[in-house]
Amino acid sequence: MPSGTRHFSLEDARTLLKQIRQDLFEIVRLKKVLDAKNYDIYRHQYFGGGGPNGTKNYPPELEDLVNILRRFDSEGILVKSVDEGLIDLPHIRRSGEEVFLCYKLGEEDILFWHPVEAGFAGRRTITEL
Repeated sequence: MPSGTRHFSLEDARTLLKQIRQDLFEIVRLKKVLDAKNYDIYRHQYFGGGGPNGTKNYPPELEDLVNILRRFDSEGILVKSVDEGLIDLPHIRRSGEEVFLCYKLGEEDILFWHPVEAGFAGRRTITEL
């Protein structure tokens, strides 16, 4: 993690989640709209070389998506999947180890965490934090 990384307490992360949950739904929705328009958000181009029928080189939904992602980044939220609404929030365990509190859209709360290097596959229940 770069120096200056924001670390969230579990309580702060849960409070933040209540504030951003609707934005997570919007991220997933915008990604689906862009997929339906055959727009590749990772390459910033239309699939198969097709182009827009309008005046811009990118769909307007991309700008909305980027604005939310920039805001998340400025708040220290790490977006791991725009398709699934998967985020990580840096946290320091009592042992001093840096880990990620992990949330996936559809879960009722922040119920999991994982070591930084483990990723989603290494998720553990919050009771083991």
